[in-house]
Amino acid sequence: MMGRFLALHLPHFATDRIRRAERGLSPDWPLAVWATQGSRRLLAAVDAVAEAAGLRPGQPLADAQAMLPALLLRQSDPVGEAQALAELALWARRYTPLAAAGPPDGLLLDITGCTHLHGGEAPLLQEALGRLRRAGIAARGAIAGAAATAGALARARSDNPIAVSGTEAAVAGPLPVGLALRLPPAMLQSLASLGLHQVHALAGLPRGPLARRFGQDLLDRLDAVVGRRPSPIQPALPPPELSAAREMLEPIVTRSGIDAVLDRLLDELCDRLRTAGVGVRQLTLLAWRVDGAVQEVPIGTGQPMREAAHLRRLFATRLERLEPGLGFERMALEARATQPMTAGMQPGLAIGNRAEEADAELALAQLLDRLGQRLRVRRVAPRASHWPDHAVAALDPQTCPPPMPEGWAAPAWPVLRLRRPQPLEVAAALPEAMPALLHWGGRTHRLRRLEGPLRLEAEWWRAQPGQARRDYYRVELDSGLRLWLCHAQGRWALHGHLP
Repeated sequence: MMGRFLALHLPHFATDRIRRAERGLSPDWPLAVWATQGSRRLLAAVDAVAEAAGLRPGQPLADAQAMLPALLLRQSDPVGEAQALAELALWARRYTPLAAAGPPDGLLLDITGCTHLHGGEAPLLQEALGRLRRAGIAARGAIAGAAATAGALARARSDNPIAVSGTEAAVAGPLPVGLALRLPPAMLQSLASLGLHQVHALAGLPRGPLARRFGQDLLDRLDAVVGRRPSPIQPALPPPELSAAREMLEPIVTRSGIDAVLDRLLDELCDRLRTAGVGVRQLTLLAWRVDGAVQEVPIGTGQPMREAAHLRRLFATRLERLEPGLGFERMALEARATQPMTAGMQPGLAIGNRAEEADAELALAQLLDRLGQRLRVRRVAPRASHWPDHAVAALDPQTCPPPMPEGWAAPAWPVLRLRRPQPLEVAAALPEAMPALLHWGGRTHRLRRLEGPLRLEAEWWRAQPGQARRDYYRVELDSGLRLWLCHAQGRWALHGHLP
């Protein structure tokens, strides 16, 4: 399935951020941000009022003040702008979990599979633009089947276009090269001297000479904009609710050293959890190597926990994944998800209220956590359905099961239903008669007894196109083995074992 991406371009983000922080500034006053480049002071960003007066980023500050004496000036703050853009990317997670910042003035959202929650792509785009506008942030947007194409459309066009997937090359062709590809000024000037002003002019040239003269980066950006090359995004992650970190005086490379640091981190984090009155549900150990690589070891708990000894046991089997190399220079624990806890005991399954039952409840929860680090542990729960594939649900092992649906256990179903039915070869005296022999497990078996059929029609609210009805039979082989067979569309299959 092709993806869909929403790009939001914030043309005056630097000045909009200042106006949001300084509420007393009149919207009619021109505002600009300046920065030092070598020994020169240049405009880094201007607002809509200053832009209408003829000011442009990159213009000398003295010339701008001469052209517009009433210009309000603020010094550039790249760190503050990057932090504000990252916070805005977290805000955009209201539309999709895959939202990323596109420095210096954009956001990129992977909205694949999310648009129906907002009434479609056009309503989602208009809602996002409207919310930014009401927050005092000017924005333009575009939606396309490639992330780079959506970003180029948002920067170059003001009509908030929505491009059909597969037409990236056509919609990106007329765009100006500078806005679409975000090229360095020197490269852009060289392309302009050759008469290459639009994307389609570049796309029509031989790739070899372009790569030799301008480098592979130009071709990579061009391929991304026309949809030939995917451009992955790095989604913004919410900050951890609680964390603990240690900086090493010397890099650690041994398992004993890693265990010692982990013990100190767990003690510190569990103290903070108790102070906050919460327990951790998702915990991640991060280790920074001296070469810059960051390794992660996540664990999860079925119930909120803040016992360091139990969390240490959960990490014990997973620390083998760490590859220290030349050593770890920093380690941290981040509580990615927490849950409130009472001061006295761990909440969990509804076993009882007495102290011994609470202890048994805690022991069971911890046992399931330890098993969950090695195996896929699920609780089997009934679900109201007459179709065997839908009658059983797999739940979290520490979730209380739902009540038994009325008549759920009435059908004569097997004690073990196969997840993947096994095809069978059968033989009958007549083409339409019941089978007398079946070939299964490398042997031919004679049927001693056969009961059925139990005919099941597909549930109309879950049925897939072309899904056929099934006839189920309870059979007993001459060896005494009892099986649950299914006949559908002229084929026989083993679906389970009977007691």
